[in-house]
Amino acid sequence: MRAQNKELSDSAEPGLSIQGIGYLVRKGVGLATITIDVNQYEAPPKAPSTADGTFTHIDIEQSASGLSSTKEARCLDDLPRDHSDWLFGNVKGQSSWVSVDDITDEYLKKGWLSEGEGKTLIRSHVVSQDNGWTATQIWGFQDINGERRYCRNIVIAKGDQRAEFRFVYNYEG
Repeated sequence: MRAQNKELSDSAEPGLSIQGIGYLVRKGVGLATITIDVNQYEAPPKAPSTADGTFTHIDIEQSASGLSSTKEARCLDDLPRDHSDWLFGNVKGQSSWVSVDDITDEYLKKGWLSEGEGKTLIRSHVVSQDNGWTATQIWGFQDINGERRYCRNIVIAKGDQRAEFRFVYNYEG
């Protein structure tokens, strides 16, 4: 389980505003401690894929103290899948393994530790089906004040609006 480190993370407020999240919910999210429980495993792909073999799956339960939780089931095969939850509404998302060289956005590309060969980062891209925004995240590890930390670089965009922020997490065993 990982909890967002509020002191080291950037504010998500500008991104939540672009996503059309109301003022009171944005303030609640800003005050809440966000915790993610991550389960990673290898298994056959989920629909709509018909591919043979196994892919990495990452199931996440995300909770914010005092607010409802959300669940995400990701298959890292880069195929778009529908998802719906109370906060973001109806979205279509896709996830895949990437290398730093695969990332074209300069903000999303910065800060990653080189850990092994090939594709060691995760790219998550979501398109809102209701509100026209996109959210792209890169997940991996960065050096934060001399410590290896799990981080997410995030860009949320809609039209000419753009928000960039980083979440830094503490590991809580």
